[in-house]
Amino acid sequence: MDVESMNLIMITSKIFRYKQMYLEKTLKKYGLSSGSSPYLFNLERNEGISQNGLSKELGNDKAMSARTITRLIALGYVYREQDEKDSRSYKLYLTDKAKKVLPKIHEDVETLMSSITEDVSEAEMLITMQSLKKILVNIRRLNEFED
Repeated sequence: MDVESMNLIMITSKIFRYKQMYLEKTLKKYGLSSGSSPYLFNLERNEGISQNGLSKELGNDKAMSARTITRLIALGYVYREQDEKDSRSYKLYLTDKAKKVLPKIHEDVETLMSSITEDVSEAEMLITMQSLKKILVNIRRLNEFED
């Protein structure tokens, strides 16, 4: 493996860890963790999704998703209703509490994004996003073959 490829792995890993640390501190005031925010953001765009669908959408295993959703329900951010078509499945929805807090969380994330991209031009950001999306497609494809 060449040095640049190894640097890509190390840099993306460090970015992820530092982002998680920032979100842990920021979301603490809502009783949330960095791992729960993607669930809320996804539900915001896709209310009524099944627990399994949400898990698949986020790329998390079912057990982790079940724990996170149970915690979000206990905190009063999410509720579930039994699917009328499949009694074994539940649809997930945001509570009013979540809908009130999400704009504040979006502001916190926007502050993070503004800070970390402060010295990055629009062109650099576009190229970075295009490249990362390609890498994501490739890693997903690689993992599909390993199942």
